[in-house]
Amino acid sequence: MHEPTLHGTEHPHQRPFLTPEEREAINRGRWFAGLSPSLRHDIFRLGTVTRYSHGEMFMEQGELAQYWFTCASGAIRFRRTSPAGRQVTLAYVEPGIWVGEAEVLHCGPNTYDGQAHGRTTILSVAEKVFRQLLREHSEFGEALLTLQARRMRFLYWMMEDMATLPLRARLAKQLLHLMRRFGPRHPQPGNEMPLGIVLVQDELAQLLGCSRQRVNVELKSMERDGIIRTSQRGIVVRDIARMEAIAQQENTDERAG
Repeated sequence: MHEPTLHGTEHPHQRPFLTPEEREAINRGRWFAGLSPSLRHDIFRLGTVTRYSHGEMFMEQGELAQYWFTCASGAIRFRRTSPAGRQVTLAYVEPGIWVGEAEVLHCGPNTYDGQAHGRTTILSVAEKVFRQLLREHSEFGEALLTLQARRMRFLYWMMEDMATLPLRARLAKQLLHLMRRFGPRHPQPGNEMPLGIVLVQDELAQLLGCSRQRVNVELKSMERDGIIRTSQRGIVVRDIARMEAIAQQENTDERAG
């Protein structure tokens, strides 16, 4: 008996539905927007929608990977725990970014934890359906290779930053990165720009691989210089041009050595 095609497969977990805003957020993702309408339709139709509260874990490091997924609203925090028990935050991911294909294809364990940051909606595609998508849509495999290539380029950029940029520049670059991913979609020129995601100093420190005290010193310095301001709702960038200038400052002392 032949396995049914995607278009003939019934999926029992189509509730709850994505809201129009959540669907739009996924469709805005540059990689996802480049897929054919029929492939996007099947992903939406066969995916499972789950909503999580702030801090709730939806995948754990070491457990067998079973889903390919994206954030539809809120944010995802990815972190790893070292053998010695030290937790390292790898990234905060905004809606529209797809994650987990490498682990699903490898049939191996999750290499990180996935945790909701704020009220978060996840659209996930089960491993079996993921493989059906590969069989039914010839474009899907090449699209996944493109996605992996982009990830590798980003990883190389991060490694270069760790080697060449001082903490102040890395912090500035990370704040700009978060602002552009989570901040207002249509900012007004000359206006202050909220980061769009609330992170405490411990979370920023983990993201940068340094101590909270060092992050605190740099944030206070930027605030005194009028580059940022802090509030209960998080960090607001007041001077984007100066922040960008800081982000480009290479650690010339280390390079000379």
